[in-house]
Amino acid sequence: MNQANSTAPRIALITGGSRGLGKNTALHLARDGVGVILTYVGNRAAAEQTVAEIAATGAKAVALQLDLAKSSTFPAFADAVRAALKSTWNAERFTYLVNNGGMGVHAAIAETTEAAFDELYNVHLKGTFFLTQALLPLIADGGRIVNTSSGLARFSLPGYAAYAAMKGGIEVMTRYMAKEFGARGIAVNTVAPGAIETDFGGGLVRDNAEINAFVAGQTALGRVGRPDDIGAAVASLLRPENGWINAQRIEVSGGMFV
Repeated sequence: MNQANSTAPRIALITGGSRGLGKNTALHLARDGVGVILTYVGNRAAAEQTVAEIAATGAKAVALQLDLAKSSTFPAFADAVRAALKSTWNAERFTYLVNNGGMGVHAAIAETTEAAFDELYNVHLKGTFFLTQALLPLIADGGRIVNTSSGLARFSLPGYAAYAAMKGGIEVMTRYMAKEFGARGIAVNTVAPGAIETDFGGGLVRDNAEINAFVAGQTALGRVGRPDDIGAAVASLLRPENGWINAQRIEVSGGMFV
């Protein structure tokens, strides 16, 4: 078996790694000496910019196109990952899978369309499940998986029912992955960010002063989260010394609604 160890290159595959929390996570991992394969949907220029920023840290990086809503493309994507591993790192496996890519829909239950619900399902729940399945043969024994949930799976805010339902599914899926992949020494955890100042959801938390102040007022540490809060947490979770953390939901929210 291909055990993840100190002699093999540590490589992370991060979906949605060209921007937002995925990019921040990629940069934190790169500073820890981890190579990065990041995915993007359509903005190749942004992806290449992130690759350049990772390269500036001294780490190697590759950007690959992937639409999480199109599970039929996952076998071909796995082939592209296999080729990138060989050409860039002369490796056959990668160490860490960070299922980060996603999108948001804000609508009350009464106003949520079936099309919007299906899009959330295809990207967040079905996409995470079947992408992990397709990539499992390429993950090193002893590796790690981090699935991204949300604080909204614990507390409820109007307008996020469909999104939060998918994230609740991610949290259950994580425990099953940890149970089934444990024989290969693969630890699987969920990281659940609180409200973060990014362009996610149209930049609502970042750009709307009223919402920003509301979130800060409901957070024990008195401010809204920043991308560095999440990227640093994921990178820390994936460090070699933290391999005994498994099947856990780790909320990184500064203490929202406690």
